[in-house]
Amino acid sequence: MRILITGAGGFVGGHLVDHLLTLPDLSLHAAVFFPPGQNPRLDGRPIAQYEVDLRSAGAVRSILGAVQPDAIIHLAALADVGRSFKNPWETLENNIVAQINLQQAILNLNLDARILVISSAEVYGAAGGELDEDTPFAPTNPYSVSKVAQDMLGLQYHLSHDMKIIRARPFNHIGPSQKGGFVAADFAAQIAAIEAEQQEPVMYVGNLAAERDFTDVRDVVRAYYLILMQGTPGDVYNVCSGKAYSIQYLLDTLLSHSAIDIEVRQDPTRMRPSDVPRRVGNADRLRQRTGWEPTISFEQTLLDILNDWRRYYGVDPAAQE
Repeated sequence: MRILITGAGGFVGGHLVDHLLTLPDLSLHAAVFFPPGQNPRLDGRPIAQYEVDLRSAGAVRSILGAVQPDAIIHLAALADVGRSFKNPWETLENNIVAQINLQQAILNLNLDARILVISSAEVYGAAGGELDEDTPFAPTNPYSVSKVAQDMLGLQYHLSHDMKIIRARPFNHIGPSQKGGFVAADFAAQIAAIEAEQQEPVMYVGNLAAERDFTDVRDVVRAYYLILMQGTPGDVYNVCSGKAYSIQYLLDTLLSHSAIDIEVRQDPTRMRPSDVPRRVGNADRLRQRTGWEPTISFEQTLLDILNDWRRYYGVDPAAQE
């Protein structure tokens, strides 16, 4: 089976490729923003790479025509909420145009492919309590608006053209190799930099009271493949742990793994214009359909992230505990 992954060179894409390479009888193809040789998670591995700007309809059609995929996982997107506030149109244009080009090319080429569109729990926005797939949209930032559009474009093309499109709404997912701009990675990077004596022993943080539903990215990508293969076209599935953790607990857990006394200071520039106090998901539909369950604990994920950043800064993880 030929699987095309957009955004394969990114954080989630790299972990998805790691997982798919453990499975038999798959031919993997990657649509990447950077040329081959500049994608460390993919270079030298048995996956064909195609450099393409998904905002170009002609380029997207050319890649799909060449690959003729049996299945597509559409990960590629600008996913930085903070950045979306600073330049809303950049995020909206990138995420919406890329998906339209992808779906239109599939339609025009008459490809009989299963398609997984990655939406986001950000579409639920200001909604409180336990969120299932029937929770109304209430986007609170430009990124979440772009994800509402992607989500609905997937549904619309399924309803209008009977395309085999399935949607996933992941809640917060974290893990090794995640870059800055996301809370766990930002905190871990600061701790590792302090341990490497490249930063003063002060942590700069935003809102610590918010509670979020975190899942290890390695569990999330397992869910994506199961949804792709077993999900019902037209349906949407939350991907989440069903547990809420405060940002304060996340920080305290990371700090507990360092022997250095680190001061914590709040930085007003790290506060978002709109921040929902608590968001936790319900993944019953996913469990019932595929049997998926998360297997990696929140605490283990945080330690793995910290050790990943320690290696980046040249710090021996074993020497810091």
